[in-house]
Amino acid sequence: MTRKLGYLALPLLMAATLTTEARADGETIAVFTKNQTNPFFQTVRVGADNMAKTLNAKTLQYIPTKPDSIPEQLSQIEDVVVKKPSAIVFTPVDYKAMVPGVEKINEAKIPVVNITDRSAGGKFLSFVGADDYSLGLETARFLLKTLGGKGNIVIIEGVKGSLTNVDRVRGFNDALKETPGAKLLASQPGNYQRLQALQVMENLMQSNSQIDGVLAANDAMAVGAIEALDGANRKAQVIGINGTKEAIDAIKSGKLLASGDYNGFAQGCLGTMMAIRSLRNQPVINEIVLKPTVITKDNYQPFDVPLEQRTCPTFEDAGKLGAK
Repeated sequence: MTRKLGYLALPLLMAATLTTEARADGETIAVFTKNQTNPFFQTVRVGADNMAKTLNAKTLQYIPTKPDSIPEQLSQIEDVVVKKPSAIVFTPVDYKAMVPGVEKINEAKIPVVNITDRSAGGKFLSFVGADDYSLGLETARFLLKTLGGKGNIVIIEGVKGSLTNVDRVRGFNDALKETPGAKLLASQPGNYQRLQALQVMENLMQSNSQIDGVLAANDAMAVGAIEALDGANRKAQVIGINGTKEAIDAIKSGKLLASGDYNGFAQGCLGTMMAIRSLRNQPVINEIVLKPTVITKDNYQPFDVPLEQRTCPTFEDAGKLGAK
């Protein structure tokens, strides 16, 4: 992971100060997220709204009505190119398939920041995301340590081929390789959806009489797995990733063992901050990869705050959040 600071030369900084004073606020930032069904993206949107309000800008949210729909997000890009917002904060529904859409945004000369899923192409002011591999590795290590380094394990994957899923599942599998006493029974996709994960878990329980641990690639699927376990009156330790409110509530109640903090609120805040700072000719950080944190019953308290009451990081904090 690299972190780069784009500092401007002094004469340009002086000019930027004058420019900032002349156009201090009122920008419109279009925020693209992948769906309305995954609570993680709600935290991203609230973070973006929070930062825009703090900086006297406004947001325009673009959300596919069908989760992760490539045709729908491409159509939304056609719309945003016509409306020409001041800048765009963009999460691709598919990191490869949306590259032509990003290129259309580039051709329209609308500044764009990439958050969450790193695009395979196109030009961006900045990238803000988290280390999916480390999140998968550390949350899996925590579950396996809790199980005493042994037991029957299943993995519920996200969307096959998506970067977040590839890296998270790679982290899960590397933690399993470190733990010879644990046995992987199955690794099946739940497509990051709660209902699909519930159905996958029901099927896995029918074919496996003993499941001790569930590694779910996001919180929504972890909650679906817990519902399936409850429905069958069976017990297993379950972890998820994203640190959503429903995950925190499940950790508090003892239903969920842990969640890797993907920090969607900070991603929304920082992506919007970088877009607005660029418009105001202020320095931006070219890349911020947030450090992994495993949220458990012992440290959940700072995360147990309503989204609307959270405060976005400052620019000074942003550099520290992405530092190794």
